[in-house]
Amino acid sequence: MPVEVDAGLATLSDQLILATVLLYVFAMIAYALDLAFSRSAGVSARAAAQPALATVGGGGAAPGTPESAPVGGEGPTDKAPGAWATRVGPVAVGLSWLGWAANLGALLTRGLAVDRWPWGNMYEFVVAMCFAAVSAFLFMNLRYRVRFLGAFVMVTAALGLGFAVRYLEVQAGPVVPALNSYWVLIHVSAAIVASGLFLMAGIAGILYLVRKDTAVLLPSRPQLERVAHRAIVIGFPIWTFAVIAGALWADKAWGRYWGWDPKEVWAFITWVVYAAYLHARATAGWKGKAATIVQLVACACLLFNLVGVNIFFGGLHSYAEVP
Repeated sequence: MPVEVDAGLATLSDQLILATVLLYVFAMIAYALDLAFSRSAGVSARAAAQPALATVGGGGAAPGTPESAPVGGEGPTDKAPGAWATRVGPVAVGLSWLGWAANLGALLTRGLAVDRWPWGNMYEFVVAMCFAAVSAFLFMNLRYRVRFLGAFVMVTAALGLGFAVRYLEVQAGPVVPALNSYWVLIHVSAAIVASGLFLMAGIAGILYLVRKDTAVLLPSRPQLERVAHRAIVIGFPIWTFAVIAGALWADKAWGRYWGWDPKEVWAFITWVVYAAYLHARATAGWKGKAATIVQLVACACLLFNLVGVNIFFGGLHSYAEVP
């Protein structure tokens, strides 16, 4: 019996995706302002403290320096950011949570519209992966204070959703029989969560490589590497579980655990490269640029597995409905 699609909920899901994109863009702008002005205020305050310390016991101002000159070189043309600079960060976080809620609502209404789990094709999977990446950022920010990554995570999520809407969107509808299984919840959910964590690690890794030593407004390289490593440490066992669950599902659906399908091969390649990254850090002490390059290669394998394999290869996973 064909599944009846609730057109109203499907339309609501599409509208919530557009709202999500807008909220992520507004959050990105707020995070950028926070990164530029809040951190610049901290830099100015530290710079202002140094001359003040230098004059202690020094017998007054230096020759040729007016007694009324402001400490730290701030004059009428070098004003510190206003009080709004301390509030823009919390506003950015609030916008992120609103976008997260809209993203979640879009997934829920899409699933309810067709009475199934809402990741049965590439469009739904990319929407879910963007949700997972933002979720990873927001929940890690509660523990590790990684707000400095906000602008970069939000622009990635907004671009990902825009790509999905523009090139991958398909009408809500039923899926092939192979996907009508509880293994969708187990296997695909784990892959989505791990992919979100790996994507955030990849963003931190790219920033690590492009950051200049003079970029005082960006987080330090050790901070970026620490965030990437934590995300991968959390995501790797989840990805491992996803690969194992996929093999179990393959045995149930097709009668074998492994069949050298392109999706299976690239999922395993991704696992191997992330395992190499963690092994190199734990045993050989790899850190810095070398370790970052390895994890970015792993992230590239992940993205190719999630998107490229479905576009360029066939196989048993070719039911992803790429337009």
